[in-house]
Amino acid sequence: MRRELWKISGHEGFYSGNMYTPMELDDAEYRLKPMNCPGHILIYKNSPRSYRDLPVRLAELGNVYRYERSGTMHGLLRVRGFTQDDAHIFCTPGQIEDEVVACIDFAEAVLKTFGFQEFKVELSTWDPNDRAHYAGSDENWNLAFSSLQRALERKGIAYKTIPGEAAFYGPKIDVKLVDVLGRLWQLSTVQFDFNLPARFELEYVGEDGERHQPVMVHRALFGSVERFFGVLIEHYAGAFPLWLAPIQAGLVPISERHHDYAKKVEAELKAAGLRVEVDDRNEKMNGKIRDFANQKTPYILVFGDKEESAGSVSVRTRAKGDQGSVPLADFIAKCKELVASQSTEL
Repeated sequence: MRRELWKISGHEGFYSGNMYTPMELDDAEYRLKPMNCPGHILIYKNSPRSYRDLPVRLAELGNVYRYERSGTMHGLLRVRGFTQDDAHIFCTPGQIEDEVVACIDFAEAVLKTFGFQEFKVELSTWDPNDRAHYAGSDENWNLAFSSLQRALERKGIAYKTIPGEAAFYGPKIDVKLVDVLGRLWQLSTVQFDFNLPARFELEYVGEDGERHQPVMVHRALFGSVERFFGVLIEHYAGAFPLWLAPIQAGLVPISERHHDYAKKVEAELKAAGLRVEVDDRNEKMNGKIRDFANQKTPYILVFGDKEESAGSVSVRTRAKGDQGSVPLADFIAKCKELVASQSTEL
């Protein structure tokens, strides 16, 4: 985006150490974007807004680029270019608390859906003795902090206040999940922003016919999609529950003459919405089973003459091993039930 935009937003002054060097394109200077917010602000500002239009909620999977020092890089968990599931909510001051609560509910639902149950919540605010790193008045910071505080108290969520860790434009709620090794990872965030609406002179026409300034909520659920994937892989050690597994069932025909039945089983499983892979290589059966097991595939289905004649499959699960022959229709029904319930059991 144009460098001028980052000057208006304040990133040029407060965040430039985390941005890449400006570049000249045609008639202006540009910077790679570290945030998506100015783009959403321009969308909001593109047309007149009434109080009846608010809240305006805009979301995108936006690519951003931040200069991370080489010593801080850490696989997928800390990268220089990543994707944010970013959203910005433009609302009246009276709507802010409900919007923050809705964002917290959304973040909690997403993380629990993926199997994360333990969280730490931090409420980050400014350091009033370090004004050089923050924009805005004492009044605005106190209003923003109390709004986020009330939202957490409404939810009955225990939190820890962290002074000096706010964004330069406002305080924030960080949801940090605890992985299987007991490590904290900051993913979801909800931020209150009164600065950018003022800097970009955002307006809406109120019920009184006068022009008023909206406030903003910045919201990310996964945070960095790449970091979320990294944490998710480590959380399950690659052994994903059935609904998440890239390959849900590996199909192993015992010999070449069972390849036609393998194609029939594959077609029925795919028609049921399952992700499957057939290993029809000219290799030994035990080797094929071992390869699927090493990939931590939830189910391995083995079939020969007996299974083909009975319309069944011999089922091996990742956790329990050989479970014997099961009618194919019964296996499909069980898988659909486990996927629909997002169960972690097999």
